[in-house]
Amino acid sequence: MAAVRSLIFFLLFYPGTLLYVLTVMLVSPLGTAPVRKVVHGWSDFHNWLVRHILGIRFEWDGEIPEGPYLIAVKHQAMVETVESLRFARTPVVVMKRELTTMPLFGWVTLRYGSIGVHREAGAQALREMMAKGKEAVAQGRPVVIFPEGTRVPFGEKPELRPGFAGLYRALGLPVVPVAHDSGTLWSRGLVKRSGTIHFKVGEVIPPGLKRDDVEARVHAAINALNPPSAA
Repeated sequence: MAAVRSLIFFLLFYPGTLLYVLTVMLVSPLGTAPVRKVVHGWSDFHNWLVRHILGIRFEWDGEIPEGPYLIAVKHQAMVETVESLRFARTPVVVMKRELTTMPLFGWVTLRYGSIGVHREAGAQALREMMAKGKEAVAQGRPVVIFPEGTRVPFGEKPELRPGFAGLYRALGLPVVPVAHDSGTLWSRGLVKRSGTIHFKVGEVIPPGLKRDDVEARVHAAINALNPPSAA
């Protein structure tokens, strides 16, 4: 049954995504508001498919505060990246540059305001990320970052990438850490299991902390739902 559900999901989601991408291109000359509305419609479409086709529910412990925050999210699967458009309310999302250079879809991510990071570019990538992050703050938008830099299987707790600390220092924003266990249902494979994905919003971390301190607090908070025995 899980394989059938997953097949139906992919057959609906990817053609549907293409329609939303084309719609963004059509409304783009009208300004940012129509673009955001269509992108949020796409995230709602994804949420509906996840719930009604894959049979996955979302359970939240805590709420994401409104306003300009740096929201640090555990990264285990694609599902939380799309869901971030819903729970963070018009965020600027920091993502790997490869996604922003994809045909059509990449243009939409940039038009929406996402930040593409070329991880091999070093200091230059950090400067570009900080500059675009400051633009987001000036607009009153939160910034979503996946501080581990890449997807990791459920239970793994890699160290945070250096870009997180640099962005934290440059933006001067409090951090909202978000833990979840999406990897228990949504693996890198094609088959997605039904069940419940749990999200836990950690205590807001103030700006201005030393690098080691903020990294340790964020690392602990985003891994709050991982097994205690995991390395």
